[in-house]
Amino acid sequence: MHILYSHRTQSADGQYVHIEALTRALVAQGHEVLMCGPEGVGHPDDIRKTLDVGETRAHPLKQLPFGLYEVAEYGYAALAYRQLAKAAAQFAPDIIYERYNLFYPAGKWVAARQRLPFLLEVNAPIAWERQRHGDLKNVGLANGSERKIWQAADALLPVTEVLGGMIAEKGVDREKIHVIPNGVDARTFDLADPAPVRRDYPLGAGTVLGFVGFVRDWHGVDRVLDWMATPGGAACTLFVVGDGPAVPALRAQAARLKLEDRFIVTGVVQREAVAAHIAAFDIALQPAVTAYASPLKLQEYMAQARAIIAPDQPNIRETVTQGQSALLIDPESKPELFAALDQLVREPDTRTRLGQAARQTLLDRDMTWDANARRVVDIAKTVMASKVAQETVTNSA
Repeated sequence: MHILYSHRTQSADGQYVHIEALTRALVAQGHEVLMCGPEGVGHPDDIRKTLDVGETRAHPLKQLPFGLYEVAEYGYAALAYRQLAKAAAQFAPDIIYERYNLFYPAGKWVAARQRLPFLLEVNAPIAWERQRHGDLKNVGLANGSERKIWQAADALLPVTEVLGGMIAEKGVDREKIHVIPNGVDARTFDLADPAPVRRDYPLGAGTVLGFVGFVRDWHGVDRVLDWMATPGGAACTLFVVGDGPAVPALRAQAARLKLEDRFIVTGVVQREAVAAHIAAFDIALQPAVTAYASPLKLQEYMAQARAIIAPDQPNIRETVTQGQSALLIDPESKPELFAALDQLVREPDTRTRLGQAARQTLLDRDMTWDANARRVVDIAKTVMASKVAQETVTNSA
């Protein structure tokens, strides 16, 4: 299959991990993929990035008054349309696959103009996100743009059922919605040896609490440090594999609590090394997550059979089960977090049981990027067949 992959993602963080992992899997399965985005047009291998989760600076145009930045985003979409239309004309794709972004109807325009099937991957309700964070002036324009792009797609691929419900509320036919959660690379199912990482970092002989990713204040990692200052956490180390804007405040908190020697931050770790770092965890932390996300770290924890503490909310329950494959807690409850940490530190057998069940869940559901690529292709084939049938009916009428 010839797949034209359209996107507007410039960052090299978790968003890029999803893009790279899916396109790599599609190429490995023999499909021709042409990338079309801010880096230009090319084969996925020609425009790979090095992971960099440094904090993204606000775009200077966001300082423009009256929401003119949002108008500029539409202007960029017009330029992107020209690039995408030219790529489509030369590449002759079977489908356009686009990673959704707000004020970015380029894929919709090209698909309509060239009568191509249009698959839209949706990772977040971006209009709602930006309105919530005060980063949106033209609310009506944003909601209208989002709704029209979603409704124009032949198939929408949200990462959770929760997000699928939000898409349906915008008037999208439920039959067009196909949930495909994030996955892991098949090679990360190999259980890594924790010894090298434990040797390279001063993790000590006690229980290691681990967090992977770009840590922000809302993740609630500060509560974990507070627990480490209690008797139950006296022999534990907090190991953050990554970086983020919350790290300076966490370091200051660790200093106040006299935990500097038990708070370790690696800085950016490239994807191929993440599994080995997770293997060094005894307890894997997902203290908070947005209500519609499919967090990459959750599946990565599961692949390495780690005992997980995560929020008790619908999108997380789509993947793990309370008491069977994770301990799920009220994300607003500090006492519940403390109780879960106390229990898992005291009960290594429970850690083992939860971790093994989590890993088995991932295996049973084949939550890999390879499987996701196959699902995408199956959906694309169904859409293509449907379009052919519709054209046959139209031509015979």
